[in-house]
Amino acid sequence: MDIVGALGRDPPDRESLPRWVAPLPKRLEDVAFRFAWVIVAINLVGTAFGFWYYRFQFQELPTEMWIFIPDSPGATLLIALALGAWALGRSSDTLAALAFFGNIKLGLWTPYVLVVFFPEFLALNGPALYAFLLFSHLAMVVQAFVLHRITDFPLRAVAIATAWYTVDLLMDYFVPVIGDVTHTSLPYADGAPWFTTTVLQVAAAGAVALTVVPLFWALGTRIATLRDRASDAGA
Repeated sequence: MDIVGALGRDPPDRESLPRWVAPLPKRLEDVAFRFAWVIVAINLVGTAFGFWYYRFQFQELPTEMWIFIPDSPGATLLIALALGAWALGRSSDTLAALAFFGNIKLGLWTPYVLVVFFPEFLALNGPALYAFLLFSHLAMVVQAFVLHRITDFPLRAVAIATAWYTVDLLMDYFVPVIGDVTHTSLPYADGAPWFTTTVLQVAAAGAVALTVVPLFWALGTRIATLRDRASDAGA
């Protein structure tokens, strides 16, 4: 039985990119693609858990706003779809860009609020679930950095991902269309004071910054990729 054929495919070519846009060792990236279906399955399990975790928010908010609620499960679903599409020979730049943005943004935002609001999050979830949430979200960031192997982040795909995560940001913190804001539940009331500001503003500040970060990385990856290809063509 062909294990690689059953669990993934031979890895795609790797551009010669600087470490700051492609920080993972090539060998680790190769393993990810050879076992792509395993990663897809893990992300789908994580997605299912995430929807369960958000179950109370689904009950509290109108159905029309549900699409904006499960941020992290949405990101893991997107990378499962992006890697699954590649494994089937149907790579999608748009799916890959959406997955990259989501896994970077939510993979960093969740640890950010877990650390900032540490005492209450720990009391609410307990040590085991707290640790799981922290490290599983950091793993989302790691897996995002294999996606440069299946997309060069064309501007149209980056624009779609930027637009979606900007709208999601607005719904989460600033201008809910129906009902209340849709951000992940925090262990304090949104308006609770937090040093010189409020809990909501602290969470929103992290979300705003972490919407810009994947945009910078995606465009940096595209520029580095085009430079590498131009260098190869001129050699």
